[in-house]
Amino acid sequence: MGTTELRRITMTPAALRVREAAARLFYERGIHAVGVDLIAAEAGVTKKTLYDRFGSKEQIVVEYLVDRDERWRAFLARHLDAAPPEPPARVLAVFDASHAWSRANGSKGCSMVNAHAEISDASHPAYPVIIGQKKWMLALFTRLAGEIAPDEADRLGRTLMLLNEGALVAYGLNVFPDPFGHAREQAQVLLTTAGHRP
Repeated sequence: MGTTELRRITMTPAALRVREAAARLFYERGIHAVGVDLIAAEAGVTKKTLYDRFGSKEQIVVEYLVDRDERWRAFLARHLDAAPPEPPARVLAVFDASHAWSRANGSKGCSMVNAHAEISDASHPAYPVIIGQKKWMLALFTRLAGEIAPDEADRLGRTLMLLNEGALVAYGLNVFPDPFGHAREQAQVLLTTAGHRP
């Protein structure tokens, strides 16, 4: 998540219900549009229980985004572990994982991008989670790119991340069919020519 120390809470059964209800509501309706009254009602807890456990709506947002990021990283790790060991195949596995994740969890696009549209204040406790997730993805693409073309790792990593991020946004907007397939094809072209620039 970066160097900022994040406050986390211990998840009791009631807290888990709150986080699950909030996650569904935040993703479907937006963070600002969802109040604690609705979250408490959907979770089957009182507002007092909600505040006793989380302290604030902002902390619920933190827990929602951290949980989503942790689940994404575990999901991606399984895809990378199952991929062939060759570096290009591992890069393409990231696109395959993004596609599979979005089909299962992302009908409205990337939760981090969506959250950033509502939370652009760096002092918000969830801000480091959002930015940290994208920095982690950039570092992953850069590391994988470095295994293919060490001298071009930064440039190639950024380009791969832009393709992946663009596919995430286009998928959520439903502007054209199969944005992940298109992004994957373009990534494959890049990987084929990487290291052979004049």
